[in-house]
Amino acid sequence: MKMKRIALLVCVAALTACVFGVPAYAASGDVAGAIEGTWTTASQQIKTVVDNVVFPAIDLILAVFFFAKLGTAYFDYRKHGQFEWAAPAILFSCLVFTLTAPLYVWQILGM
Repeated sequence: MKMKRIALLVCVAALTACVFGVPAYAASGDVAGAIEGTWTTASQQIKTVVDNVVFPAIDLILAVFFFAKLGTAYFDYRKHGQFEWAAPAILFSCLVFTLTAPLYVWQILGM
């Protein structure tokens, strides 16, 4: 019974891949030109999604971790009398890096 389920699942996955797969044909056999054309079309959409979704999500996660680590470092300071700067400093520098990354990352990548 379990093998039938697995076989059915594999068949459904293969059928789904065949149905939703779109062939890409290169004009006159120029595969490199077809790939470059697709990349040129999609690169602006990729850039928009990364700027508006990916970087803000990373910034949010880093900001939450930074403030949480800053809070735990403060409580450790109250408990032990010594403030540990390394982890909050690393998280802050990563946060500044990702906040400013959309300004220069596309020039580095050549887009």
